[in-house]
Amino acid sequence: MRWWPPFRAAGIRVPHIADDWSAARVRMRLGRLNRNYFGTQFGGSLYSMCDPFWAMLVLHRLGPGYVVWDKAAEIEYVAPGRGDVFVEFALDEERVEEIRRATADGDKALPWFDCVVRAEDGSTVALVRKQLYVRRKRPTAVQPSQPGRTSPDS
Repeated sequence: MRWWPPFRAAGIRVPHIADDWSAARVRMRLGRLNRNYFGTQFGGSLYSMCDPFWAMLVLHRLGPGYVVWDKAAEIEYVAPGRGDVFVEFALDEERVEEIRRATADGDKALPWFDCVVRAEDGSTVALVRKQLYVRRKRPTAVQPSQPGRTSPDS
């Protein structure tokens, strides 16, 4: 994610993602490319720094047998971001198991996740809520071979 153009241009950095995808830390420096008319952090950049992480953490923790999409989001701007800001994400095993139980019979789950964008002094800049769509992948039917095509096994 260090080289992903939207993050790079906005000054967003990802200094930490846990090896087991249970946590992440994201920072954003205040710079000329994410400064708004008033000289503070642009609201869209504040949201962007939070956007993909809940879905990524949940998807990796659940494993390949699940579909995970963003469904909805809310952001409340609490105070202007006058300098660098950061956000920390933590996904515990209890929450992962809750999602597994909710989707075990093939139903979808629509869990909400919260995070807080903070200034360097720890004060709150924005509150972000994300709702995910999660369900187990449906088994795919095996497609019969097409006439005239060979399989890799032949």
